[in-house]
Amino acid sequence: MRLFNRLAFYLLVAFIVVYSVFPFYWAVISSFKPSDALFSANPSFLPFPWTLDHYKNVFLQANFGRNLLNSLIVAGGATLLSLGLGVLAAYALGRLPFPPRNAVLYVVLAMTLFPQISVLSGLFILLRATELFNTHLGLILSYLLFTLPFTIWVLTGYFRSLPQELEEAAYVDGATPLQTLLRIMLPLTGPGLVTTGLLAFIAAWNEYLFALTFTVGDRVKTVPPAIASFGGATPFEIPWGSIMAASVVVTVPLVVLVLLFQQRIVAGLTAGAVKG
Repeated sequence: MRLFNRLAFYLLVAFIVVYSVFPFYWAVISSFKPSDALFSANPSFLPFPWTLDHYKNVFLQANFGRNLLNSLIVAGGATLLSLGLGVLAAYALGRLPFPPRNAVLYVVLAMTLFPQISVLSGLFILLRATELFNTHLGLILSYLLFTLPFTIWVLTGYFRSLPQELEEAAYVDGATPLQTLLRIMLPLTGPGLVTTGLLAFIAAWNEYLFALTFTVGDRVKTVPPAIASFGGATPFEIPWGSIMAASVVVTVPLVVLVLLFQQRIVAGLTAGAVKG
């Protein structure tokens, strides 16, 4: 019976791995296949014959380099701003004694329950009124709606897990709460900052709805809507090869980052979920 249970567990794990990895594997091999092979009645699981034409088309025919730069600016800006504001809010919610802090934390968490489409029209009017429509800053500020609550929630768990004696010793030496945060507490939350920043960056990097709605043209457009707007040789052709190649280009760096920091990601999610 124990052998059967172990075998069933391994089969389940194998199924989950294949189910999760196969779409990315199919995108990779499709990006190396000629266009006619993508529509073959007998698809192959290996890119034979293979070609680099789709990758050349992405960078030579499309303004994809500019879109990558826009995504880096917007995702990086949203991540840095989320960490800066999130550290201050998380420290107050995790360490400073004031009665409604748990209620405030639950309100912050509740902000993530609203779908993006529910605030789309209001944000559109707000960005137009403040002349932030079709700007990097407008996208960065709009991305804070989903990156900042997550950052606050996870970092609050990290701050609550730190020993109280460190903070008390700093207060005895005459440090203010801000000095205690910057000189004592913040260096100890380095792994949490890395984990939270990475997850916030991935969320901002992959965001599609806000980037599609709040940008016009390639000047500010990020990668997800740029890939969706790829055109073929005719108005009725969908360039699946170029789409797959572009998807691989923007996904591989994220996969590498996740593999490098996977242990810290698990630790960060666990701390934010059970502490406090």
